[in-house]
Amino acid sequence: MVGVYEIDTGTCELVPDRFTPHGWVLKVNGVESSHVDLDDPRRLDFEYMRWFAALIEPRWQAEHRLRALHLGGGGCSMARYLAAGYPEARQVVVEIDAAMAVLVRGWFDLPRAPRLRLRAGEARAVLESLREDTRDVIIRDVFSGAVTPEPLTTAECTAEAVRVLSPGGVYMVNCGDTRDRGTARRETATMLQAFEHVVVISDPAMLAGRRTGNIVIAGSDVPLGESPDTMRALLRGAVPARMWAGERVRRFASGAPVLRDATTAEGPGTQEGPGGQEGAPAAAEAVTREGTTGRG
Repeated sequence: MVGVYEIDTGTCELVPDRFTPHGWVLKVNGVESSHVDLDDPRRLDFEYMRWFAALIEPRWQAEHRLRALHLGGGGCSMARYLAAGYPEARQVVVEIDAAMAVLVRGWFDLPRAPRLRLRAGEARAVLESLREDTRDVIIRDVFSGAVTPEPLTTAECTAEAVRVLSPGGVYMVNCGDTRDRGTARRETATMLQAFEHVVVISDPAMLAGRRTGNIVIAGSDVPLGESPDTMRALLRGAVPARMWAGERVRRFASGAPVLRDATTAEGPGTQEGPGGQEGAPAAAEAVTREGTTGRG
């Protein structure tokens, strides 16, 4: 298994985890993308994935037939985690790199269809093809290089997620950003336009604008993160996380532009709010992510 492999979008490399007997790190085009523990699918090394889990698990019991859509494949760490916790779950993982999807299925002992389907395709196109009211959870973990492709961040794409979600469902995104948090503010403003309830989760240093890293933004038509179990889970990590909700989220997004699909060939545009500013992309080495699917 160890080695570098040619894939549709470049190369991927499988590296043993020096600290875990049956742990593996998947790198895509030289950048660390996923961590998988073959002995324990319920182990999540990436903090932001544990934040996803902290929002999901208090909402649905283990016997629920959870319907999850993963936009971004990578090593399928989050899909393996949910499959182990929700034996009746039905999941679809969208990965643009068909060659890597074949390798990952062979390496990581993924559940077979219909429990877990790997679908080769572009994330937004697949999202737009799905029927309404068919998913409990949609997770966007999509990067091209160090950033999420812009067509997956816009109000129009978010509206597609709203359409596909069932009542009470949750849409969660992994946003990589720099200290200025400009990308996260714009994405939060876009989510607020689509969802009545939005939360923002990260570690205190990232939320305070002191480093580059990951911010999870989640939206739903029902309140999020109110369970004590969620708060306990967020505090259990090596670096305890904080969650913003309500007015604190609105203040964070205040003045940031809502992201819009392009009206010309020049690329996605924005709807400016007062004081909105453009932010720089996150540095690749400081942002963790699983998926590599998307445009670009």
